Amino acid sequence: MKISSNISGETIYSNSTESYSLHEKSRFGEKVDGKIRYSLYEALFLVEKGKMDVYSKNKIIPPRELMKKMQKLDKRINVKYSVFKDLRMKGYTVKTALKFGADFRVYEKGKKPGEEHAKWVVFCDFESNKLTWHEFSAKNRVAHSTKKNLLLAIVDEEGSITYYEVKWTKP
Repeated sequence: MKISSNISGETIYSNSTESYSLHEKSRFGEKVDGKIRYSLYEALFLVEKGKMDVYSKNKIIPPRELMKKMQKLDKRINVKYSVFKDLRMKGYTVKTALKFGADFRVYEKGKKPGEEHAKWVVFCDFESNKLTWHEFSAKNRVAHSTKKNLLLAIVDEEGSITYYEVKWTKP
């Protein structure tokens, strides 16, 4: 059974039985004010997988139109969504990481947000973009200060993603 959700501004939410069931099983969405609230990436993923319909004013938003709407909300959604989708397909739980100043936080397989801490903070970018040492250092500092490993997700022109994990070591 599909999850029926609604969009209001930048918020996508549902209070259906299916949304609570999927949240318990796979940690999609977060419980907020008696509803399950989804990130843009979670909603796109669930729509793409045929598990969710997103409604606006009692009409289903077609997937292509939903993506256009989300591109207006997040200019970097193309690169970020490809990384989100890749990590979810590999079995990781992926959540936004705005409060950390990163794109995502990622939990090891089998670990649940709220019960465990994320292992990585993820920064996504296209291979064609340049990263300065100063920017790299800032990203590394964010990971270190949140006691997580840094995961750089680099998307090439063909859409392939290469991950670089950065860990702090003591000599």
